Amino acid sequence: MEKTKISVAIIAQDEADRIGLLLASAAILADEIVVVDSGSTDGTQELCKKAGAKVLFNTWPGHVAQKQFALDSTTSEWILSLDADESISGALAQEILEAIKNVSPDVCAFSMPRLSRYLGRWIKHGGWYPDRKVRLIRRGSGTWKGEDPHDKLVVEGKIERLTNPIFHYVYRGVSDQVVTINSFSDVYARQQISRGSWFVIAGVFHAFGKFLECYLWKLGFLDGIAGLVIAMNSAWYIFLKHAKSWEAGLRERKKVDS
Repeated sequence: MEKTKISVAIIAQDEADRIGLLLASAAILADEIVVVDSGSTDGTQELCKKAGAKVLFNTWPGHVAQKQFALDSTTSEWILSLDADESISGALAQEILEAIKNVSPDVCAFSMPRLSRYLGRWIKHGGWYPDRKVRLIRRGSGTWKGEDPHDKLVVEGKIERLTNPIFHYVYRGVSDQVVTINSFSDVYARQQISRGSWFVIAGVFHAFGKFLECYLWKLGFLDGIAGLVIAMNSAWYIFLKHAKSWEAGLRERKKVDS
């Protein structure tokens, strides 16, 4: 019986310091690794090519479109979509190989938990785990959708659940998290322009609720200081996107008045 082939689809830009871990773990199960790079200047492309990956360039069109481009660039029956800051646990690799070997024809995709590492520890609370994601899909069974930067692989058909995790090396440090918060809130503000100052006031209450959710209700305090940092930054992100949305509306009103 012919072995079912798997492609791994990756998007990347300036990830030379951490994509090597992903490439090594993907090699355990992948028949093809496709890396779509949007203009790295740190040697990411060369590192990927040395690891045997097929490297393609595509100007950054947004998270959703870039992941779809990577998905469409693969050739195998099954595609595992991953980010450059992720890797496959050995247990997950074996579980995937067993799953697709015995898969029913009506199964179109598999979901799996994602376990994140941040500030020197695996984060298991605060809403960060199990963080289940649909990432393994049968060709032609789904599409990347959502609003940037929050993408989602939408499947047309039956999805089964795997138990072992993707490892997620989520931020390089607190400063990297702040950069991401700033970037993601910019994207939100371009998509959701507010017309009233009430939106900023609402953001205060929303941010306070987010802190309570992450730190108390979802037990983020059990992750120590890392859990506190996550809860505070999650709340800050909520307020910042409200404030930037209001600011974008202010700019629009000034254009109309001028």
